[in-house]
Amino acid sequence: MQYWAGTAAIGQPPAASVVTLGNFDGVHRGHQAVLRLVVDTAQQHDLTSVAVTFDPHPRLVHLPEEPLVPIVSLPQKIRLLETCDLDATLVIHYTLKFAAQTAEEFIKNILVDALNARIVVVGADTRFGAGNSGDINTLRNLGTVYGFEVIEVDDIGETERWSSTWVRETLTKGRVAEASRILGRYHSVEGEIVHGHARGRELGYPTANFANDSQGMIPADGVYAGWFTNGTGQRLPAAISVGSNPTFNDVVRTVEAHIFDRPEDEELQDFNLYGQHCTVEFVARLRGMLAFAGIEPLIDQMQADVNRAREILRGNAPEIDAPEPRSAR
Repeated sequence: MQYWAGTAAIGQPPAASVVTLGNFDGVHRGHQAVLRLVVDTAQQHDLTSVAVTFDPHPRLVHLPEEPLVPIVSLPQKIRLLETCDLDATLVIHYTLKFAAQTAEEFIKNILVDALNARIVVVGADTRFGAGNSGDINTLRNLGTVYGFEVIEVDDIGETERWSSTWVRETLTKGRVAEASRILGRYHSVEGEIVHGHARGRELGYPTANFANDSQGMIPADGVYAGWFTNGTGQRLPAAISVGSNPTFNDVVRTVEAHIFDRPEDEELQDFNLYGQHCTVEFVARLRGMLAFAGIEPLIDQMQADVNRAREILRGNAPEIDAPEPRSAR
């Protein structure tokens, strides 16, 4: 897949293309279905398949006072789009100046001049141009002027429409198993492994601690069953802790992964993860974050968490998110 950081990076425009546009935050199953239609349509007509997306998220530009945490970072989004077999992705740096374009200017500058669009695939609720003045009818009307047709995609989902908002809500509540059903994969966080307080090692449960600038939306505080992938691509089972460790009165929110059931030969090696770029995938929530009265109850609970995570990851227990307990902080 070609990656174009702005229209200037395109160079020679494609001869003709099938284009879709959107934020694609999370690249969930609804997005995947639209992108599959774009790719299939392009292949049928021997055209170039292109996704147009924006960075940063437009809401962060228009409503900076209303925080929105992206589900994935831009590098994560690009990698996910690449798995959809697109020929190219155009990322437009979103600014107030760009947003001030009229709907027709957007269509001419991006869809026509930069991409030579012959077919545009969008949902019925698509909006673009200054003040969101452009909609699907604008596309159809101007398509007759500039020589492209419009394919409208109905809402896609099962019980309800799959959406980035829905994914964000589930992660905010720690319902990672539900999020995975919308995403079509486990939600992940990735980043560099750094030194922590080394408490886990002292308690017999060493953890890999992720840097605070890790990529991917961090779910609600709690303990999760999941998978840990190290810098060499080795995927291992893990119990993942998200939160500020109230037992020790910490205040900084961290993501830590305790890796268990490593292959026996790995036990003989120096399993040094510091400085590696690693990933955790969240499979199911085991419990909320708790403050324990002492070390022994904490160790007992950690062993119970590992046992439960092992059962889930081995497929011997359903991937169901535990509700927040009344005593959780």
